[in-house]
Amino acid sequence: MVLIAAAVCTKNGKVILSRQFVEMTKARIEGLLAAFPKLMTAGKQHTYVETDSVRYVYQPMEKLYMLLITTKASNILEDLETLRLFSKVIPEYSHSLDEKEIVENAFNLIFAFDEIVALGYRESVNLAQIKTFVEMDSHEEKVYQAVRQTQEREARQKMREKAKELQRQRMEASKRGGPSLSGMGGRSGGFSADGFGSSGVSSSSGASSANIGITSIDVDAKSKAAASKPASRNALKLGGKSKDVDSFVDQLKNEGEKIANLAPAPPAGSSSAAASASAAAKAAIASDIHKESVHLKIEDKLVVRLGRDGGVQQFENSGLLTLRITDEAYGRILLKLSPNHTQGLQLQTHPNVDKELFKSRTTIGLKNLGKPFPLNTDVGVLKWRFVSQDESAIPLTINCWPSDNGEGGCDVNIEYELEAQQLELQDVAIVIPLPMNVQPSVAEYDGTYNYDSRKHVLQWHIPIIDAANKSGSMEFSCNASIPGDFFPLQVSFVSKTPYAGVVAQDVVQVDSEAAVKYSSESILFVEKYEIV
Repeated sequence: MVLIAAAVCTKNGKVILSRQFVEMTKARIEGLLAAFPKLMTAGKQHTYVETDSVRYVYQPMEKLYMLLITTKASNILEDLETLRLFSKVIPEYSHSLDEKEIVENAFNLIFAFDEIVALGYRESVNLAQIKTFVEMDSHEEKVYQAVRQTQEREARQKMREKAKELQRQRMEASKRGGPSLSGMGGRSGGFSADGFGSSGVSSSSGASSANIGITSIDVDAKSKAAASKPASRNALKLGGKSKDVDSFVDQLKNEGEKIANLAPAPPAGSSSAAASASAAAKAAIASDIHKESVHLKIEDKLVVRLGRDGGVQQFENSGLLTLRITDEAYGRILLKLSPNHTQGLQLQTHPNVDKELFKSRTTIGLKNLGKPFPLNTDVGVLKWRFVSQDESAIPLTINCWPSDNGEGGCDVNIEYELEAQQLELQDVAIVIPLPMNVQPSVAEYDGTYNYDSRKHVLQWHIPIIDAANKSGSMEFSCNASIPGDFFPLQVSFVSKTPYAGVVAQDVVQVDSEAAVKYSSESILFVEKYEIV
C-alpha cells in the first residue's frame, strides 16, 4: 500500500488536521481534501470512496471523519487495518472528539501519525509502541538533569556559605575596630602587649591565628581613642543599636546573669532543608549551658560523601578547642588533655602555645608562662583533623534502595543504622529529593516525615538515634519516577558527644598547680553529609 495523506475533518468537509507522507504540492493536497465531501453519497454505508486516481478510506468519529487518502493499487484490507489504528490513536491524545481538542493536540497527533506511516508505507507498530515513541522518555536526559540540579544546588550552597563567611569577617573586623577583612595577618605586632603574647607575629602566623579563631582587643587603647574623639550628634550610626545590645548582654554575662543564646534565623528562600535543620538543632543544643570563669568549648565538624552503592568518597572530621576566661585570677593556667583520645588525629596548636609541652605531656600552656591568656575572648588553642576512606569511620550509614515497580514509578526503601554507638545523635533529618510535582505515598516509617511540595523533597525526622535505638526504616512509593530521582540524600544531626573524643582532663594554675573549677561544652554537627 501507498498512503498519500491522513486527515481529520468535520462532516461538512472542513479540514482540521492533515499530514501527507509523500512529496506533493500544497495545491494538490488541498484539491484532494476539498473533493472528499463532494464524493460522499447520502444513505450508503461505505467506508471508502474511489476516484480515477485515489481512494478515500474513512471512518466516522462522532462529528468528525478520520480520513486516509491512498493509491487505487493499495490493498483495501491493509488500508482498513491502518485506518483502525489511526482511529485508536486520536482518543489517546485528545480527551474529546471535537475540533478544539484536536487543534490543541495537533502536534502530538502529527508525531503519532509519523510513527504509523513512513514515506507512505505502514510501519509494524502497535498503540503501546506509538505512545512510547511519542513520549521520547530519555534516561540519559533525566540523569543529565539530575546531575545539573545537583551542581546548581551545590553552587548555591557554596555561594551562601561564602556570603556568610564574608559577613562574619566584616562583623569581626567592625568589632575589632579595624578597616580590613583579612583577619590579623595585616598586623605587624600580632596580639597586644597586654594580651596573648608580646613577641611579633608574621603575616602567615597571623593568618593561622585568624583561622582558628583567636582574637584580642586592646581595651585601654580603645578607651583612650574613644575618650579623645568627639562624638558627632548629627551623624547616623549604622549598627550602633545592635552593638549596644551586645555590650549590654556581655556585661550581664560577666556579672553572673544567665542569658540564653539566640540563634539567627536562617535566610529566607534557602533551598537546603538539611542545613537549616542542622543550624536550628545546633543552636538548641548549645543554649542554657552554665559557664564557669574558665570555660572550654569543643566543636567537631563532619564532611561526609558516600556512594549510593557503598564506598566512602570523602570523610573528614575537623575540630577546634576554644578557651574563654572571664576572671583575671585564672589567666595563667595549664589545660591537661586526656592522651588516650588524641591518637590518630592530625593536631595543631596555636603558634603562641608551647608545642614541646603539648607533645610531651599533652598539656596546653603559653610559651611565656608569665603572660596570661586574653580575658573575655574565645581563644582557639588547638585544632585537629581526621581523614579516612575506611567505611568503619562512618558514624551513621544510610541505605537507599529505589526499585522500578513496573508501572512507571519506583518503590523506595530507606534504612539507617548507627555505627558509632558511643554517639547519641539528636534531631536527625534525612532529606530525600523527589521528582517535580510527584507526591510520595508513605507506607511505613519510624519517627516523623514531612513532604515539602515547594522544594520537592521528603523530610524524614528522627528525634534521637543511640545504642538503644540504632536503626530504623521508611518505605514509600512515587509515580512517574526513576531510581536516580531520589539522589543525592542530605543528612543532618547534632550530638553532645564529640566524634574525635578530645577530652579535657584537668585545669590547673601555673604557679601553685592548684585545680581550677571549669565548665565545658561539646558539640558535633554536620557541615555536609550526603549520599550521591
